[in-house]
Amino acid sequence: MFIHPEINPVAFQVGPVSIYWYGLTYLVGFLAAWWLGNYRARLSQGAWNGDQVSDVIFYGALGVVIGGRVGYMLFYDFAGLIADPLSLGRTWQGGMSFHGGLLGVLIALWFLSRKFKKPFFAVTDFVVPLVPIGLGAGRIGNFINGELWGRVTDAPWAMIFARVDALARHPSQLYEFFLEGVLMFIILWWYSASKRLPMRVSALFLMLYGAFRFLVEFFREPDAALGFVALNWMSMGQLLSLPLLLLGMLLWYRSGKQVL
Repeated sequence: MFIHPEINPVAFQVGPVSIYWYGLTYLVGFLAAWWLGNYRARLSQGAWNGDQVSDVIFYGALGVVIGGRVGYMLFYDFAGLIADPLSLGRTWQGGMSFHGGLLGVLIALWFLSRKFKKPFFAVTDFVVPLVPIGLGAGRIGNFINGELWGRVTDAPWAMIFARVDALARHPSQLYEFFLEGVLMFIILWWYSASKRLPMRVSALFLMLYGAFRFLVEFFREPDAALGFVALNWMSMGQLLSLPLLLLGMLLWYRSGKQVL
């Protein structure tokens, strides 16, 4: 059994400004995506360039932060939003929704596809292999904050989150770091290294994330304000992940009807 380290959420201060670990993990994710995007652009034989990659990172970051925060407040803390609308802007306190962030990024990529004069799925197929690094970094931020803890367990690797209670729990943030971050990055990077049917890389991303998130939710404590939202066992995260899994399967099927 392990004890969750009590880490100060503030990494350091510059005068009156506090720099939070949570924000730094997002910064690491965006910088890694920028570097990897430029690497992919150099291999694209002129299909992509550095300026386009920079636009993707900038507008994608806006989509992640705005969509992620709005999604979290709408899906998981709507009562809190009504009681304190200004809480919408307190992103440094944690509380970001992947599903909301995904919607924000899709809107940004749709805009960029028009700007670049590229098919929408050509843009998403280029971008999605860059995403898992940011997802993994964000889960490390969740772990540092001691949030999104797991369900009670007697597993030998269980961890006590003292901010919650004295019960041993799954370190579900680390499960998500491995699945959504490390493993999904390896699979998508390998798969996208060869020419694939249009939509296939995007479809694989949706299927992997939907499946991994659905699985991990069995080990993650449901949101206290929501509990189980369907069938007396399904969490909000699982409910929101099912459409992604089904959409990924549909895109995979449709892509098989096309030719390279």
